[in-house]
Amino acid sequence: MPSRKRLVVLHLAGRYPLGGIGWQAIHYVLGLARLGHDVYYVEDSGAHPYDPRVKSVVEDAAYGVGFLAETMARFGLADRWAYVDAVTGTHHGLSRERLARLYREADALFNVCGATRLDEERLRCPVRVYVETDPVYEQIRVAEGDQQAIADLQDHTHLFTYGENLGQPDSPIPLEKFEWRPTRPPVITDLWNAEADPRAERFTTVATWKNVGKDVTFGGATYYWSKHMNFLQVLDLPRRTRQPLELALEVDDPGARRLLSRNGWILTDAFEASRDLTAYQRHIERSRGEFTVSKDLVARTRSGWFSDRSVCYLAAGKPVVTQDTGFGKYVPTGAGLLSFQTVEEAAAAIDEVNRDYAHHSRAARQVARESFSADRVLGQLCRDADL
Repeated sequence: MPSRKRLVVLHLAGRYPLGGIGWQAIHYVLGLARLGHDVYYVEDSGAHPYDPRVKSVVEDAAYGVGFLAETMARFGLADRWAYVDAVTGTHHGLSRERLARLYREADALFNVCGATRLDEERLRCPVRVYVETDPVYEQIRVAEGDQQAIADLQDHTHLFTYGENLGQPDSPIPLEKFEWRPTRPPVITDLWNAEADPRAERFTTVATWKNVGKDVTFGGATYYWSKHMNFLQVLDLPRRTRQPLELALEVDDPGARRLLSRNGWILTDAFEASRDLTAYQRHIERSRGEFTVSKDLVARTRSGWFSDRSVCYLAAGKPVVTQDTGFGKYVPTGAGLLSFQTVEEAAAAIDEVNRDYAHHSRAARQVARESFSADRVLGQLCRDADL
């Protein structure tokens, strides 16, 4: 058992109040607490919140604060969170004074998603851990000499990335100036019901069709912060398998919706599937498995990235068929977790799962326990961060 440390997790579940983001926060906060640490959750980024009901950044933080308060209370953390309103400066959860004392007393900060720029108050903390959940973008900024990116990363004592394969010969993205250590998304398996339901009909996922604003060019190639082009690569997949395929998709383009529907995809509302942690969990647990693609940025670079969402499916005993990003070098595939590069391989993987669904369901749970369980992932991360 590691020595007990006071840890602060900096994140963005109140800023982006959606089920998947909330589960990501809980797996870190509760996972570190189960290792024996004294853990608090803080949002103090100075950024305005996003309201998924109107799909826009807003000034009123009430919806996000309510989401965060409910999320923390559900897991017995009602007195262990803080949200600082970027507009009014109002402190929710922990008081201003208690938060200031917490920063002074903390042994380590975990800046998950790089959600918070560290100010003088937070820089006093002796261990400052950056956890990059979306790799490649920052590595390219550093390689291109972006001084703001370099300064922000230098404010941390330890850097971790979900890009487990970055810096390897089969990935074109270099690791320059900094030592990046590999990590992966943690999941607390006992929070997920893993009873296989052979009556579950649909493979599902939750996704955004097209993201904009973070495409990057490196070495003459442009890498896109979006999934839509990889969905287009498997557009006719529903015609190649008898398996019903559902996308809980955030997509505003009517033409894209018509195109997907004509090719046999079942489209449902992304917000309804992820409005809170309960809705998100029910969406996953009623699924037969997950079929999904990855962002171009992490797939074409062979980054080794793996999804926080997919580990929840695995923990729930739901087989996952997902686009290959190079993660198969580090996580076992072939049973419960299957990867593909082409639409033909995707169809074959789905059919393989359905040939022995009970076997793949059990194997999915095993992959979650052995490769992504929070005690293993976060235990290793703490050791690597000298905690």
